[in-house]
Amino acid sequence: MQWYFVAALLTILTSSQGILTKLSQNKDSTYDYDTATVPFLGEIFKLLVSCFFLWREKETSPTPPKLTKEWRSMQLFLVPSVIYLFHNNITFLTLKYLSPSTYQIMGNLKIITTGILFRIFLERKLTKLQWMAILLLAIGTTTSQVKGCGDSMCESLLSGHITGYILAIVSAFLSAFAGIYTEYLLKKNNDSLYWQNIQLYTCGVFFNMGWLIVGDFQSGFEKGFWWQRIFNGYTLTAWLVVANLASSGLLVSWLMKYADNIVKVYATSMAMLLTAVLSQFLFDVKATIQLVLGIIICMISLHLYFTPVHMLVDLPAIETPVRREEDP
Repeated sequence: MQWYFVAALLTILTSSQGILTKLSQNKDSTYDYDTATVPFLGEIFKLLVSCFFLWREKETSPTPPKLTKEWRSMQLFLVPSVIYLFHNNITFLTLKYLSPSTYQIMGNLKIITTGILFRIFLERKLTKLQWMAILLLAIGTTTSQVKGCGDSMCESLLSGHITGYILAIVSAFLSAFAGIYTEYLLKKNNDSLYWQNIQLYTCGVFFNMGWLIVGDFQSGFEKGFWWQRIFNGYTLTAWLVVANLASSGLLVSWLMKYADNIVKVYATSMAMLLTAVLSQFLFDVKATIQLVLGIIICMISLHLYFTPVHMLVDLPAIETPVRREEDP
């Protein structure tokens, strides 16, 4: 399977996530189901799918898949879950100091931080043209999210508290580091991807379960224990939200194993733009000049990063000097 096909599919699924989530709301624009259970059910879904494909690989593969079962290696898969746990908590803290729109724009820093950590920890060298493309991608996504002020006052991006901006930068680095570390884990040996996924998602199940328990304590068990309401209010659309989230996660792990984090960043960034375009038709949202400019900039970035240099620049032909035969 080619990586660009998986990246395109990830773009479609990621863009569908926000739309499906919006469609799963009731008439009051709230949710009949507990949204905190969605990541937990998504991890269960990914774990079951990975178990099935590992069993299938064992049954059909002429050679048995490699499965490293040493605790020293397996415990490393706890790290991404711990990082995401800190990242989620910092996200809530950041939103106390910044408006959601400002936080969304600051979130584009993870594009830059992914490139930086990609170079430092994985020692993958990027050309100057690729660095320029990554910077353009961050500029393009940010441009598409900026709303026009018109005749009304608009909130300045620099009106938030300095603590919020510091937390947003930390959040961007944590998000990027989690992705980079996961790529390192998946590529450090030749273990079956499905076996590696089982280790990742098992950790994810337990950490998400812990998050649900913490939520119960914070609410004073007002709605009872989390397992008593886990399936309450779930409609077909809500289950599609879970399935879509889980499928996106499985595709991300494939890209981490066989492509890299930069491909994932491009896929998710393009998904954000695709969501904005589809929202024009599904939710009667008016397109802005900022969105159009953002899409153009991101397309240029995509072309610069993935197109070979010899196809971008017309290099002058080098004439081979004709060697003259010497007279005898």
